[in-house]
Amino acid sequence: MTALADREWRLITDEARDGATQMALEEAAARTALEEDVRTVRVYSWEPSTLSLGYRQEADSVDWDFCEREGIDVTRRQTGGGGIYHDRYADISYTVVAPAEEVPGDLMECYALFCEPILTAFEEMGVDADFAAAEQSAIYKPSCYLRDINPAHDVVAPASSPTESRKISGNAQYRQRDVVIQHGSLSYAREPDKHVGVFDEVLEMDTFTDRVTSIREESGIDREDAVDTLAAALGDWCDATPGEWRDEELATARELADRKYGSDAWIREREVLEAGEQ
Repeated sequence: MTALADREWRLITDEARDGATQMALEEAAARTALEEDVRTVRVYSWEPSTLSLGYRQEADSVDWDFCEREGIDVTRRQTGGGGIYHDRYADISYTVVAPAEEVPGDLMECYALFCEPILTAFEEMGVDADFAAAEQSAIYKPSCYLRDINPAHDVVAPASSPTESRKISGNAQYRQRDVVIQHGSLSYAREPDKHVGVFDEVLEMDTFTDRVTSIREESGIDREDAVDTLAAALGDWCDATPGEWRDEELATARELADRKYGSDAWIREREVLEAGEQ
């Protein structure tokens, strides 16, 4: 259990939502942490399946026709890095939200702290996972799972066999209104055709499968059990109380989803519309 457990935390095991709303809820949780002194850990999934672009990723790296044809939504994250295809079934995502003054100021130390429950969850799922032992160079930078592997925040498996290990989770942080938000993607299963298909570059599927593994491949655990294990690890880490979104947070998220995370201005140009412009 982290030393942060003496604060007030809530655990939200969230329902599947569209990508714009999922990103907007992180901003709502940041406001709650700052204004109501309530921190959040949550587990969630994406419906419909969504490509989340890294903050500085160029929109022309996306195969927009493929996404439209396959019913894949597109949004843009506040965090950097490459795009991540979040499949409704194959991806499990999480968020940790806490005031910046309560967590290490050093980025690497903060990653290590917030990833403690993620590594615990992998262990309890029967997955031999840990931070990458060494950097690996990028194969295709617009794709998060094919970018360079960084020992600071990328998790690989099996960790005990470095020459055979492949990426199984990516994690990223950003700060907003004096709040630190970390979110991450855990690969439950692999959908290589979608992971490479969402990008405009022609990529072979084995480019993805040679670099990425999954919880199902490493341990065979059911997805529902994997979600429950991750939620329990996050909750135990900070002694969180089961909770849910407040009505005002959902209202804030709807407004932000319309004005920001779901708008073409943000997705394609990183521009935030003013209230009433959408």
